[in-house]
Amino acid sequence: MSTRGAFIVVEGLDRAGKTTQVSALQTRLENEGILCKLLKFPDRTTAIGQMIDSYLRSQSELDDRAIHLLFSANRWELASTIEKLLAAGTTVICDRYAFSGVAFSAAKGLTFEWCRSPDVSLPAPDLTLFLDITPEAARSRGGYGEERYEKEEMQRKVREVFRRISSELDEASWVTIDAGRDLDTVADEIWSVSRPFTKGLSIPIQRLWMQ
Repeated sequence: MSTRGAFIVVEGLDRAGKTTQVSALQTRLENEGILCKLLKFPDRTTAIGQMIDSYLRSQSELDDRAIHLLFSANRWELASTIEKLLAAGTTVICDRYAFSGVAFSAAKGLTFEWCRSPDVSLPAPDLTLFLDITPEAARSRGGYGEERYEKEEMQRKVREVFRRISSELDEASWVTIDAGRDLDTVADEIWSVSRPFTKGLSIPIQRLWMQ
């Protein structure tokens, strides 16, 4: 099989520094001459993404199940694009993915199994970097509380669901990183963990939660 690109997902609580770190990782990859593409979920530019954006800004109300399915549909909108990029040898970096969908909806009280089901068979990440930070530390960062889910109690519940997700995945594909440290230290660890994957992979694209 020919070499393909790696699918790297960055997850974490709100204000854990995901956006900063995915941008830093993208810059390092580009400096190394590695072809890469940065994606962010939710993708707020699509019709579905605009509905999600309105909900997250508390400008509209939706049933918990309805918004969960919209988040999933937003990922499915780009599933074929992700596969094509990987097949072409491009490393795909993703700011949030299906794991966030499960974590936030399950934290609201929906069943874990139901939350996973709409995302079954999506392209599975080769590496997930979970930026772990306490809700208290996240609250001290700028902009906290601007969106619907940025409340400490909610973030604690989300953190617990992320721990459950990580316990069910291969340890080699899920790496927890202490995001409470300074940005450069976190960026260096992310690069150290990610770099081996950027040399290209010879295994087929895996499917999420198919086993």
